[in-house]
Amino acid sequence: MDYPWHLYLLGSIYVFAGIMHFIVPKVYMRIMPRYLPNHKLLVNLSGLAEILLGLGLCFPETKNISIIGIILMLTVFLLVHFYMLRGKKEGAGIPKWILLFRIPLQFVLMYWAYSYLGM
Repeated sequence: MDYPWHLYLLGSIYVFAGIMHFIVPKVYMRIMPRYLPNHKLLVNLSGLAEILLGLGLCFPETKNISIIGIILMLTVFLLVHFYMLRGKKEGAGIPKWILLFRIPLQFVLMYWAYSYLGM
């Protein structure tokens, strides 16, 4: 496990974000698109996925599969980000400039994960 510190930072960010799904689930349920079923289950599953993928980055046997999983997960999360741009209620009171900023941020996060693929 001789990875650069910033790979562990990336993993820690996902583990922290995943844990937050269980600590403050209402925050995540508020931003779930209305057309998706069973919001509580989806919030819990996405939180669990973030935790497992973040931890998976730290081990050679699971690092590459976790990277692919993170990229796929962030791609799916784009649905939420675009949904939040539909209106004030969907945006959960978050300023529009932050909502817009989150979209390119997803691609930065995807690239950050991708940059460790095959290391």
